[in-house]
Amino acid sequence: MSCLDALDKVQAQREISPMDGSQEKDHAEELLNAPPRVLLVDDEPGLRTAVQAYFEDEGFIVSTAADGEEGWEKAQSELPDVVLSDVMMPRVDGFGLLKLLREDERLGGTPVIFLTAKGMTADRIAGFRAGVDDYIPKPFDPDELVVRVRNVVQRQERLLKEAARYADTDLGQMAKQIGEIRTMLQGGGGRSAGQSVEHSFTPREASVLQLVAEGLMNKEIARQLETSIRNVEKYVSRLFAKTGTASRTELVRYALEHGLVQ
Repeated sequence: MSCLDALDKVQAQREISPMDGSQEKDHAEELLNAPPRVLLVDDEPGLRTAVQAYFEDEGFIVSTAADGEEGWEKAQSELPDVVLSDVMMPRVDGFGLLKLLREDERLGGTPVIFLTAKGMTADRIAGFRAGVDDYIPKPFDPDELVVRVRNVVQRQERLLKEAARYADTDLGQMAKQIGEIRTMLQGGGGRSAGQSVEHSFTPREASVLQLVAEGLMNKEIARQLETSIRNVEKYVSRLFAKTGTASRTELVRYALEHGLVQ
């Protein structure tokens, strides 16, 4: 999960149930202090039982699924922090489950760790190309598995803390800032729109830039462009790099000053 994905997760919750500043802070702390949720997907009943018991002893909340199809259903309803998945399974295999997760707006940034037979190098390469975060060869040491999952969870917690710092940011304030920038430029208080610069934006990057300038957040942009939040975050990051900016407000100001958006 990226920082912007985490921010969108916090913002989505705000849209469902509006909170004041103190409630948002309490909610963010509640998210960070909750026991990590692991979804284990494997067609071996004995392995599911053993791993579930071990992780629960370590303080995790664990749910299990016997194949990728059941795993996909549980992932949608439970929104786990980490998915542990076998590769070879009936109905939907690990690669099929990974594809479904990566294409989903809410689950696209969920870390996925594959549990696979030792020596399956081709599968590992294909998995990394498809977006898997890590591999654990079978048979595995349960202590190593717990440590790797904890590391992933700790990275998520750092991102959620960063997102919580932005949770108090009023999106209305950002819209106000954009309006002020537009007014300033129309009044001649900055570079004129005629002083445009050339940028090698792709058509999709240009579309994302226009929607950012309209004050839309990643979730709304993803919906309009029929893509994932994860992809939108990548486009925004590329726009930052290409324009030398470091925030959405700076990006909008730059785009307006140089006539890059309407």
